[in-house]
Amino acid sequence: MTGNGRLVLAGAPIGQVGDVSPRLREVLASADVVAAEDTRRLRRLAADLGVELTGRVVSYYDQNEVGRAQELVETLKQGRTVVVITDAGMPGVSDPGYRLTRLAVEAGVTVTALPGPSAVTTALAVSGLASDRFCFEGFPPRKPGERARRLAELATEQRTMVFFESPHRLAGSLEAMAQAFGHDRQAAVCRELTKTYEEVRRGGLGELAEWAAPGVKGEITVVVAGHVPGETEHDLDALVAEVERRVAEGERRNTAVTGVAKGAGIPKRELYDLVHRRSATP
Repeated sequence: MTGNGRLVLAGAPIGQVGDVSPRLREVLASADVVAAEDTRRLRRLAADLGVELTGRVVSYYDQNEVGRAQELVETLKQGRTVVVITDAGMPGVSDPGYRLTRLAVEAGVTVTALPGPSAVTTALAVSGLASDRFCFEGFPPRKPGERARRLAELATEQRTMVFFESPHRLAGSLEAMAQAFGHDRQAAVCRELTKTYEEVRRGGLGELAEWAAPGVKGEITVVVAGHVPGETEHDLDALVAEVERRVAEGERRNTAVTGVAKGAGIPKRELYDLVHRRSATP
């Protein structure tokens, strides 16, 4: 029969193994197939939990996600239970899982989740920033130009924003956020959440960028306060610098001014006049 299988998206611990639920043990032990982002880490986790994996273990990561998802859907159609587990947190949240979930839904297969720790909500909770409304933005673009444009689009976002970032790109991203959102915009850098060397650093984006400049290690989640309408929090020098950077990359000045002003939520004329005065100054 078709569609009688069950897809289980299993939340994995983000640091402490003791944070897992008894249900995770049960599901891992009874699943027909366990699709893991890293099969070695899965086997270590199972050993730590005292769980014997009786089902088939397959890899399921970014590079093989498309082909593997099709294969797993066929398994689900045969009435089997497939568990998806990533290295940490919930599958599908900046981790493999979305494509398989989409295909399973289209195939009429039951899709359920086994809730578990999440770096997104954990960082939001400890940040000290407003948590009643928030949005998750994943990893900022790697290329500086694309990152600057994405952040400019978010400059007037009023909800608290949560980002993931790699340690070696953190300082650059924080500096780019300071330019887009203002150096004094409040934020929190959450490092190694729930682990032995957990650290939460709070302050303005400019201050945090300076702190991160020498280098930071570990898993990073960044939480940034939303824009408050009416507040003047943008560094005009930084906005002019962003316009000049875009012009240097070949963009027309008027187009660059329009884009930066819109992203920063300030009048275009105000920024254009400032750019014109700066360019006219010897």
